[in-house]
Amino acid sequence: MQFEVDGRIIQTDEQGFLVDLEDWSEAFASALAQHEGIELYMDHWELIWYFRDYYAETQSVPTMHKMVMELGRRGEHFRDRKAYEKHIYRLFPSDPVRSICKLAGLPMPQADT
Repeated sequence: MQFEVDGRIIQTDEQGFLVDLEDWSEAFASALAQHEGIELYMDHWELIWYFRDYYAETQSVPTMHKMVMELGRRGEHFRDRKAYEKHIYRLFPSDPVRSICKLAGLPMPQADT
């Protein structure tokens, strides 16, 4: 697929993952989200930025378990990890880790992620 973002053509593979990770921008994430019928709110963006920061530090993407364990206890509203996991699934109903990776411009997660 191709997306025109800020006057540039951005290439993704057939599943929507960036061909060149350096092409990522917030404008790209917004265009991809619109294409996939997702309206991005602050909670979406916080997860996207978390994934990008995590990837920059570890060169890997967090698992769902890692994300819930780390972020679920930080938030005032989500001391209950199960409640936080449900919140993530409300934001990204179909495979949250995969969806966030696409929007964050990261590689497709491995099967055990």
